Amino acid sequence: MRKLLYVPLIHGSADLGSVASSVDEKGVAMHGEERWEEHKRTISGFWDSIESYMDSLDVTDFQIYQDGLAADGSLGQRIVKEAARKGSRNYQIVERFMARGAKIVKTEDISTVLKEVELIKKMAQSKSVPGRLFAALKYELAKKRLLEERDEFIAKTINDSLKRKGILFIGAFHNVIPELASDIVVEEVKAKEKVEEYQRSFLLRGKQERVEELTRYLMAPVE
Repeated sequence: MRKLLYVPLIHGSADLGSVASSVDEKGVAMHGEERWEEHKRTISGFWDSIESYMDSLDVTDFQIYQDGLAADGSLGQRIVKEAARKGSRNYQIVERFMARGAKIVKTEDISTVLKEVELIKKMAQSKSVPGRLFAALKYELAKKRLLEERDEFIAKTINDSLKRKGILFIGAFHNVIPELASDIVVEEVKAKEKVEEYQRSFLLRGKQERVEELTRYLMAPVE
């Protein structure tokens, strides 16, 4: 049997690249500065929890699969190091894993990733209300199909390349697990459904009590 640690992600500002400032502005506009800052503290606490657990692992000979990583070898290593330098908690963990003997694997198809990135950039950077609505509509129409294409590619990559043990860092809204081979045992470092529920519930002010409960779970040490 092969084993895969599954880490469902909440992306921090450093993972969002050129659209980070636009996302921050829209977050404050939609939720208010105080609530948005609470959300950012939750993300930071989530990564504190993940980081503490990951640093306790012996990852020698592990294979690392990373959301959005469309290269391995020397190019992939440069991508990881640059993202880590810019402050990505996710990539800082991956960088430390590489230093401890883990190997990164080309996880995604670059053309599919770029299609989604361009749609998100247009939505985040649009200045006019009609422009934002049009960009959001285009993204919503394409999102499900692109996500499915990415999940199929990622699962096939893992199925074909995983030897014994690996770790997948993947956005919580992805659905890779059903596509994985039957001999791969998946261990969720944080429950995917709870990470996903937090992100959905945060947008709904009427679910504040549930958001607080999920916040505590996300920031708690990994058991």
